[in-house]
Amino acid sequence: MGIEAPAEVKYGLIHEAVRRDDNLLNISYLCRLAGVSRSGYYAWLDAAPTREARVDQDKADFGKVLEAFRYRYPKGARGIYMRLLHTGERMNLKKIRRLMRKFGLICPFRKPNPYKQLARALRTNTVAPNVVNRDFSSRGVRKVLLTDITYLYYKGGVCYLSTILDAVSHELLAWQLSKSLQVQFVLDTVEMLLRQHGAELDNTTIVHSDQGCHYTSKAFIEKLRDAAFVQSMSRKGNCWDNAPQESFFGHMKDEIAWLIEEYTSFDQVLERLEDWTDYYNNDRYQWNLLKLSPVQFYRYKVTGCYPLPKYEGQRATKLRGSAPVPEV
Repeated sequence: MGIEAPAEVKYGLIHEAVRRDDNLLNISYLCRLAGVSRSGYYAWLDAAPTREARVDQDKADFGKVLEAFRYRYPKGARGIYMRLLHTGERMNLKKIRRLMRKFGLICPFRKPNPYKQLARALRTNTVAPNVVNRDFSSRGVRKVLLTDITYLYYKGGVCYLSTILDAVSHELLAWQLSKSLQVQFVLDTVEMLLRQHGAELDNTTIVHSDQGCHYTSKAFIEKLRDAAFVQSMSRKGNCWDNAPQESFFGHMKDEIAWLIEEYTSFDQVLERLEDWTDYYNNDRYQWNLLKLSPVQFYRYKVTGCYPLPKYEGQRATKLRGSAPVPEV
């Protein structure tokens, strides 16, 4: 005899039955009916204060989790963990996930896109060799820069985002939003890169893209040549050759595409991107960047000074080709 349910649920049902005014069944019979022991039921009753204290503690801890989740943009368990870490709070990742399940907090996740197709580009004499060859990290920061274009849809139409990303620090170094796909906004992205980060770059810096018409254009090739950059291109129709850039677009759309879809003007989209790109570079901590933001990780790689306090029992993931990893 017995019912299929966790023991704590059975104890709770027995307790509710005993408290009813019209109950005629004794505790021993109810325990036999539920398939639990009488001593187990009394032990469960004795532990009530402990359970209540645990519930109160969970509510307090979930308040911290929720505050981290809502900071600027929604984030997953790892993002919450890193946000808490940067505010001086330490909470176990398993506990964060348990609290999210308990209180029904759902993080944004990557949805499959059934309409996404690999771009087809004709191989011509303007196609550069694949210098990067998926080796995104061994050369160090500011040595491999990734660039691409994506679409953003809003109620007023569609606009186009061009970005340049550091392959190691994942820092967004330059970006331009345009109402059209004319090649000029891609050239403006390079100009912004040179204006803001030119002192950090040299003639060994590689700019890697797909084989899209913007990047095989004479204007873009000359722009990179004038800046003394090395040009590299993915193989035709192979998104994995530019994987960190594709991942960046995916995470960005997870977090703000649903907001942009409701906007009615280009300026609203631009304002949202200005806010999100600042958040991404400075406050969106990444697990594989030693729990730092892209800007913090770049500074750490350059100076060797790790900004988070060390504590025993936690070690950051070591990136191939990186400096010795501190305890975090």
